[in-house]
Order: sequence, then C-alpha cells, then structure tokens
Amino acid sequence: MPSVSRDEHPCNADNLILQNIELVDIFSRTCASLQPLPSHKFPNESLIYHGYLGCSPLHPTIAISLRTLAAYRQSHRTCPRFSIQAQCKALCHLHDIPYRPYFNTQFSDAYDVYLEILHRVDSIIKAALKRDVPDWRLLNSCPCCFYKLEDEDNVAFEWLATIDGNNSLKRWSSSIYGTSPRDDSRTYRSDYWLGRTKVDQFMVNVNRTQTQAVRPADDWEDVVQSDLASFNCIDHWRNAGPEQRKRMFSVFDESGIFIAACRHRFVLLACDMVKSGELS
Repeated sequence: MPSVSRDEHPCNADNLILQNIELVDIFSRTCASLQPLPSHKFPNESLIYHGYLGCSPLHPTIAISLRTLAAYRQSHRTCPRFSIQAQCKALCHLHDIPYRPYFNTQFSDAYDVYLEILHRVDSIIKAALKRDVPDWRLLNSCPCCFYKLEDEDNVAFEWLATIDGNNSLKRWSSSIYGTSPRDDSRTYRSDYWLGRTKVDQFMVNVNRTQTQAVRPADDWEDVVQSDLASFNCIDHWRNAGPEQRKRMFSVFDESGIFIAACRHRFVLLACDMVKSGELS
C-alpha cells in the first residue's frame, strides 16, 4: 500500500461526517452516522477510531469491524482453505441477508489494508526493539538451542537441526495443458521463507556432487526370515527407492515444501521445492 501524506488530498469537514454508513460486525450489521474528531483528516481515521475499517479509502459506504478482520485472520491461519468467500457467506448467514458476490471484493479490500497496518506496526516494534537485523528470528527462535549462559563450556555440536520435505503441496505446471502461465507477482514478507534465487545458488553444488558420486540402487529387498534366526530390522532395511527415482515428476512446477527445524521442533527456515524434489 503506497504511503499517503496527511496533507495530500485531505477531505473537507463535510465529507468527514460519515452519514448512514453500513457497519459490519460478526453478529450485527447496522447503519449509523459517525462524527469525526477535529484531528481527523480522512474518513478511515474516524472509522478506525470507532473500531472499523472502510472498504474504500476516501468515500467508504461500508466498513468492517476490526475484530471481524482479526477473527478471520486467525481462522485463515489455522485453516488456509477457509477463503474470504466462505467468510462472507458465513457473515450473510449470521446477518440473515442474501449473499452477493461483491461482498468478497469489499471484504478483501478491507482485509488487505488491515494486514498492511499490522505489518507496518510490527516493523516499527521490531525496529524499536532492535530486532530488525538480518536473521534475528533464526538466531533467537529457540532459547534452548541458541541462548548461552556466561562461562558456558563449548560443546562439539552447539545445536542440532533436522531437514525434510513433503510431497503434499504440489502445483501443476501450466505448460502441461498448454495454457499461459499465471504468475503470482506478490512477494512474501516472512523471514521463514527462502526465495528461489537464494536456493538456486546451491544448484551447481548439488549437480557437481551427484556427478562425482554415483550411488548404487537401493530398492526394497525381500528377505526370507528363518524361524530360528532373530530378526533385526536395521540389517535388512533398504530405502524406498534409488536416488534417480526420487525426483519429482516434470508435470509439477512445485512439488512441496522443505523445512529445517531444531530438535525442539521450532521451524527455522522453509523453501519451495521447485522442479527438484528434495534436491532443493
């Protein structure tokens, strides 16, 4: 969201008086008139003062309560499949009104501004606490692994991490169906994720390692177990398949995610597996 100066396009006093604006809350939907304070220069300043956020910047006719947006944010974090459309339909059922498709656009616009406000407030807090340096969260996410006491002895391994990927979050490549690609131009603002350009820096090292070391095939092996001999699963264990068969099919543009976590189950980093399987 571009920054706007308080002196840029200020509304006059008549426009700041919000007459008969529709206020949407979780369990209520009412029309009211809101009176601005003398220090307010924009309609949304008055709306936020009363606990609402308008669906348009200068001339809002409908506003959604901040607690409704906060409730949807937490619901979407626990269930990413819970869409804005589902939220709008749920609000319509609670308010006993028919659903209209334009509700999605109104809620989405207010929700985007709400997330931008949270992001900027969080950035100011991190800067005040000196937590805006690179890799601060990575180096302070787990107190047991990364915090040290005074005069603490050095150990052979200061901290342990585990890495693994999953194959559940696949995304088909648009070239398979001959359609034009639909690129997502949005950029993430999380210090958990590693971008594609940063991950691709290690692609040359991976290819060189695979060329130098040719691993033998390690398919499953059926072993006839004698009734007299004791069974030891470690001696007979084989990996699920040879390395060349573990690569993801070329029909997928993204084959899953790959994460790193410490032994106390704190997630340290994550990245997308792009046309490479666990080679990423």
